[in-house]
Amino acid sequence: MVLRRPNLRSLSPATLSSSILSSLPSAQTFSNLSPDSASSTLLSSLSASFDFLCPLSSRPARSSTPAPWLDDSLRAHRTGLRAAERKWRKTRLPADLASFHALLSTFSSSVSAAKATFYHSKFQASASNPRKLFATFSSLLNPPPPPPPSSLSADDFVNHFEKKADDIRSSFAKPNDTAGPAHTALPCALTSFSPLSPDEISRLVTAGRPTTCPLDPIPSSLLQTISGDLLPYLTSLINSSLTAGYVPSVFKRARVAPLLKKPTLDPSDINNYRPVSLLSFLSKTLERAVLGQLSCYLSQNDLLDPNQSGFKTGHSTETALLCVTEALRTAKANSLSSALILLDLSAAFDTVNRQILLSTLSELGISGAAHAWIASYLTGRSYQVAWRESVSAPRALTTGVPQGSVLGPLLFSLYTKSLGSVISSHGLSYHCYADDTQLIFSFPPSDNQVANRISACLADISVWMTAHHLKLNLGKTELLLLPGKDCPFHDLAITVDNSLVSSSQSAKNLGVILDNTLSFSTNIKAVTRSCRFMLYNIRRVRPCLTQEAAQVLVQALVISRLDYCNSLLAGLPACAIKPLQLIQNAAARLVFNLPKFSHVTPLLRSLHWLPVEARIRYKSMVLAYGAVRGTAPPYLQALIRPYTQTRALRSSTSGLLASLPLRKHSSRSAQSKLFAALAPQWWNNLPHDARTAESITTFRRHLKPHLFKEYLG
Repeated sequence: MVLRRPNLRSLSPATLSSSILSSLPSAQTFSNLSPDSASSTLLSSLSASFDFLCPLSSRPARSSTPAPWLDDSLRAHRTGLRAAERKWRKTRLPADLASFHALLSTFSSSVSAAKATFYHSKFQASASNPRKLFATFSSLLNPPPPPPPSSLSADDFVNHFEKKADDIRSSFAKPNDTAGPAHTALPCALTSFSPLSPDEISRLVTAGRPTTCPLDPIPSSLLQTISGDLLPYLTSLINSSLTAGYVPSVFKRARVAPLLKKPTLDPSDINNYRPVSLLSFLSKTLERAVLGQLSCYLSQNDLLDPNQSGFKTGHSTETALLCVTEALRTAKANSLSSALILLDLSAAFDTVNRQILLSTLSELGISGAAHAWIASYLTGRSYQVAWRESVSAPRALTTGVPQGSVLGPLLFSLYTKSLGSVISSHGLSYHCYADDTQLIFSFPPSDNQVANRISACLADISVWMTAHHLKLNLGKTELLLLPGKDCPFHDLAITVDNSLVSSSQSAKNLGVILDNTLSFSTNIKAVTRSCRFMLYNIRRVRPCLTQEAAQVLVQALVISRLDYCNSLLAGLPACAIKPLQLIQNAAARLVFNLPKFSHVTPLLRSLHWLPVEARIRYKSMVLAYGAVRGTAPPYLQALIRPYTQTRALRSSTSGLLASLPLRKHSSRSAQSKLFAALAPQWWNNLPHDARTAESITTFRRHLKPHLFKEYLG
């Protein structure tokens, strides 16, 4: 049986809102309730009103879904076709066979035409809605997933996930035997979270992504629609939680859905699944109320790790990778070799020791009701696994930070902040993005102690990880050795805790494949391969697409791949990025449905697409603008400096940047690929209006026409 709500689309938000308000106490009475009582009252009213106005009904599950493009005429044609087939099988006459083949050919062409018409109208209707457009595209290309195997149950999954975490935790000291970091008094303190105004609560609710999970009493999109009517209740609920330093128990529940790691894996093997934690929309709204104040406190008091790029405004995987590659290229320009070590953690979020985390927060000046709120947020949590139509019994979460949460990533980055001092004590630099940590060690080619120093650093990292209840997976930790200019390739093997970490020719880091020459040839091949596959898929359905829909799909599935972290390709020769340009050319022809060798420049002009080389420059200049204006990460701001003169000239106010001087004994070709060298050169060639733009929007408005004119005339 299948459960559904047949009248969901006809449900009036105003009717739902009126029903909910009639079942709630007055706003004044509600404001006097405890956080637990307030949350239970609100959720019960939401659920009861929604179930009354839009009740669940059941119907038998269909073994197959009829094709939506089959109409009465096609069904009649199919009936005649089957009759002709039966007649030929009975008589075996050549005339009956010819009649059957003629009907079959006509029916096949009619079905193809009906299918194309159906999807054309569907794509046309969803052209302005990317979400529906991608869903239609996926349903057309990909067959529906097979039903989940009945050999596995929800209890099997909950036992498997719990055992996996217990096996990791069993190697750590008991929490009572683990000493937390020493408390150090700070001049700053966060003792409580401030109550929010109704307008701030409204922005939190409407700005959140309307994802809905089984724990939500009503669809999140509906809640956003009627949030204005419920604003007094939502404001009272969130503010009572912040003031009391307590998270309602109902907001500490999670529903876990097992997800197959790869479509090609055996679905009957329980080891091929990963847990995906789903939290209610209102609980994540409450977390966002805390996240804003906590992030503001940490940023204003400079308490965040400057080498952590995860979950920070203005930071991204691209800025993190640019920082890493800039360090490697700088070393190469100075004829130094480098080692890049990519650490891998096992179930990092699940094994965090909460005592150590709370002690770390105290060390950062978080105390009082603010500390109590986070302690309440971490403790008393539970989860259930949902599989097929069954749900497991609740299980307690005694360790870790909640996966799928809003606050979890920030708390994890604070938890691992002290790891940086361990790495720096060995003379290595590092950069982090969430739980991905990259170590960088540059050294003269003649240094024969490299392996020992890296081994000692990894050994101390392993000790730190164990003390903080994290497991360093040395088997998946990768080592990349990059020789300096005119230096031989190194072949090092690092041994730590009886595990061997061998060097490789390339390694994938935050979605980009780095090779030991920083030519990015392997990554470019991987990008072009995935783009060709996407172009092939879009080409299969192109007859059903309008030009507008085709452009949306191509930009989302192909051009976005060309643009991902493309600032890393700055300074590469034209021959290196030519494969990417060929992909863009093919994408433009596909949008206009033109032959393979059609002239592409007019197409790029019509689409307002910059060529790949110009797109690389565009991204680099956007990052440079952030560095100039102070909105980029500090490690990017340190790479450029304004041009200053000893005498006051008119050019001193033109927003120029100082060129990077050529260092003695440095490689000119290697230094020319540095962001610190290219950014000032490209920046100083921009129009004055672009360099002095007051906002990023204005800057982009001046930058694109400038590059468009330079590259496409």
